[in-house]
Amino acid sequence: MKFSTITTDAPRIRTGCLVAGLFEGRTATPAYRALDDASGGKLDSVVRKARFRGDAGRHLQIHALEGVTPDSVLVVGCGPAKETMTATRYLKMAGGAARAAVDSGTPSVSWALCEIEVDDRDFEWKSRVAVERLGDAAYRFDAMRGNADRNRTRPPSRASVAAPRRYRGAAVSGIATGRAIAAGVSLARDLGNLPGNVCTPSYLAEQAKALAARHRKVTFKVLDETRMKRLGMGSLLSVARGSREPPRLIVLEYRGAARGQGSIVLVGKGVTFDSGGISIKPSATMDEMKFDMCGAASVIGAMEACATLDLPLNVVALAPATENLPDGNASKPGDIVTTMAGKTVEILNTDAEGRLILCDALTYAERYKPDVIIDLATLTGACVIALGAHASGLFSNHQPLADALLAAGERAGDRAWQMPLWDEYAEQLKSNFADVANVGGREAGAVTAASFLAGFVSKQRWAHLDIAGTAWRSGRAKGATGRPVGLLCQYLLDRAGEASA
Repeated sequence: MKFSTITTDAPRIRTGCLVAGLFEGRTATPAYRALDDASGGKLDSVVRKARFRGDAGRHLQIHALEGVTPDSVLVVGCGPAKETMTATRYLKMAGGAARAAVDSGTPSVSWALCEIEVDDRDFEWKSRVAVERLGDAAYRFDAMRGNADRNRTRPPSRASVAAPRRYRGAAVSGIATGRAIAAGVSLARDLGNLPGNVCTPSYLAEQAKALAARHRKVTFKVLDETRMKRLGMGSLLSVARGSREPPRLIVLEYRGAARGQGSIVLVGKGVTFDSGGISIKPSATMDEMKFDMCGAASVIGAMEACATLDLPLNVVALAPATENLPDGNASKPGDIVTTMAGKTVEILNTDAEGRLILCDALTYAERYKPDVIIDLATLTGACVIALGAHASGLFSNHQPLADALLAAGERAGDRAWQMPLWDEYAEQLKSNFADVANVGGREAGAVTAASFLAGFVSKQRWAHLDIAGTAWRSGRAKGATGRPVGLLCQYLLDRAGEASA
């Protein structure tokens, strides 16, 4: 979808669908009022006949409205006029409006919702939201379809953000940011939605290499099994033992600042298919374990956005990638492995494999002398039980970093919720035979998983995002969401703003 700004008055915009707001009690926004005036009151007449009152979550599309240029007008319910329009409420409204516009089958959309005042948000942010939400609504995954589905609605090919002349610069900037983030989210979704027989560790590495080829400031390298053995990554390699697909440690480096400036290291879990290994999972919904590499997909997507925006930062993305399958050579419950850090781990459950590949990647990350390390992983079902699909679980050993990520999530509409990381939880990981066990029992499973990882970053400013509940949807809407690319991108934008200040 191509995006642009437009300063033409709403009634004269040439578009397939103009999106305008109406508050409860039929309190008009400026665009709605202008359209009604141009139509000689016909817009309001149709709205009244449809008994549309501007309630939040409702939409009304009116075709061929006399006296106006747009082919159709999509009236969006904005909710109570007297209540402050919060960012959360606006994001929900924008998401619903974008889906309604895209589902209408229109070839082009013009967005006139940025004129609505939003608490503590500017025109640039609202323009960015328009692009991101329209991009999300227009996303289609057709890579594996042999024949095009003729019954599927084609998304618009063009979209514009309506902006008064004084806000045109803000709109242009917001659109540029939104396009970059939307592209990163789309890339992460594409990688996540591919089946495990296509998106193998080697394929994931190839896509990262292609990303580096697109961006001058990004370099790529990959560590194969031989190199990982030399480095002593016994924990990561133990997960790969049951698979015929060779593991890979993918490394992307973006250099947008001086070499002396510290790096932000993003580490994403890349289990391209997780059967659970010898501790095999139930067969129902096991197909969704192709999504167990969404952490890796998200750090690759965030790197795409970062490079597109040319941020004044140094960012490294690490993606340890492997399959986790049962085999005569696979790791068994009770096996003990040695990590790159020299710590031994008793594997009590082979389905707790994400932490086993992440711990070696976290140790590898130290060579970059990072300012911060942020890992993200579809790590535990326990986090899904705790937080559902609304927020990612956040754990950190550095409160300023946690605060920055929480704030970034709020601004991006990709929220996280901080969970405890107290020393008492690490007690559950004690082993009779090794330095640490890889699981700590049923209680507080998401916390003990984070505690395990914390043992490998004691000297680093570190945060862990458990995205098991947010990285994909199940049921009829099954598919990767691209979260938390939005949160990561906002964090990087905030850091870039600090670097430029």
